[in-house]
Amino acid sequence: MWISTTLLCSERQWWNKVLGSEDWQRDSSSVAINLRLILVSGKTKEFLFSPNDSAADIAKHVYDNWPMDWEEEQVSSPNILRLIYQGRFLHGNVTLGALKLPFGKTTVMHLVARETLPEPNSQGQRNREKTGESNCCVIL
Repeated sequence: MWISTTLLCSERQWWNKVLGSEDWQRDSSSVAINLRLILVSGKTKEFLFSPNDSAADIAKHVYDNWPMDWEEEQVSSPNILRLIYQGRFLHGNVTLGALKLPFGKTTVMHLVARETLPEPNSQGQRNREKTGESNCCVIL
């Protein structure tokens, strides 16, 4: 009983800090975004975040609160954790609110360890090379 009370107090402090109010007590799902993060290994864990949280904030929070059942996948720094949403890497400054994620519903993202992000046009360049397309014109 004492452990769960302590957890609730910590959770309440966290919500007050993130949201600046005590609305979490009434209906946290209406003001928070639930993320289900999936590792390459297939292990998953759900976290609640504010719409103002950025990809970098999320990586730091997950690193600081690394789940015990993810111990084998522990990374050395939050700076190498990357989020993938709808097949695209999220840059550190992108907020959940900017992605227009729904409140009260679970959104799935992949969490991977990667030193750098791919160049924005690298996939498009690779596709042009495969199809033989070029950026020049032929005038007849």
